[in-house]
Amino acid sequence: MGVKPASVVESHVECVDRRNKKLQIDLMMLTFAIVLLAFFALMFIASGIKVLKEWERIAILRLGKFKHIKGPGIIFVVPMLDKIAMKVSLRLLTYAFKTERSLTKDNVPVVVDAVMYFRVIDVEKAILTVERYAVAVELAAQTTLRETIGKITLDELLSERDQIAEHMQELIDEKTEHWGVKVTAVEIRDVVIPSALQDAMSREAQAERERRARITLARAELEASENMLLAAKKYEESSVGLVLRTWNIMQEISKNANLIIMVPATIPGIGTTAAAAVALSAGTGGIKLPKDKGMVEK
Repeated sequence: MGVKPASVVESHVECVDRRNKKLQIDLMMLTFAIVLLAFFALMFIASGIKVLKEWERIAILRLGKFKHIKGPGIIFVVPMLDKIAMKVSLRLLTYAFKTERSLTKDNVPVVVDAVMYFRVIDVEKAILTVERYAVAVELAAQTTLRETIGKITLDELLSERDQIAEHMQELIDEKTEHWGVKVTAVEIRDVVIPSALQDAMSREAQAERERRARITLARAELEASENMLLAAKKYEESSVGLVLRTWNIMQEISKNANLIIMVPATIPGIGTTAAAAVALSAGTGGIKLPKDKGMVEK
């Protein structure tokens, strides 16, 4: 058996080396492709993982059709097949709104500032029956406020805020019920009227307070006069009572010095009462009793 030439052996070794290098390159390319494919697969899966808070819900559409409502917690949405239509919060929402110079029933321009509290109770209706439920609720609130103001007078608006707000809440809730939204409360925070009308109302209120004060004073005077007439009748029936009353008056008068007292001489027992007053005023200079003038001078 002959020995192969050295050139043949070398060419065979080179062929094996080239084959090994090609296998290594192919293996590296395959590994890279697998890693890349795994990376995209993980990204694909991760893109479908969603985390929803306790008060959040989402509506899932699969190929354009409504499938179901998901949440809260970790959920999975199939990429390219499922689509999140909208994320909805179940918490209580607030909306402040007002009207610009709306006319009341008695043609008074007013600006009413109000606030509304509402929440979503049916996520499916809120997403499928109206395009943007929050905007729809806000527009319904503004329209209802204008309609309500046009049906009431200014006095009713100022004095019956709570009843008007409750009526508005019922009207708005009727409109939003079909959208899966519940209006829990409406509050009227402020009513702004023209400054000229404010001055007129202030003057009217002042006049009303003065009228009530005068009526109260007149009633007090009437009651006092009735009591005086009743006392006079009692004194007329009993001369002793009149003398005792005169005694009390003189006792009070005797406490004040430098005073001139006019005493009618026709009152029965006045002499005795005056003498008693003299005794009470001892040490103050005495009391002189003129006989003809019916006057006691102190």
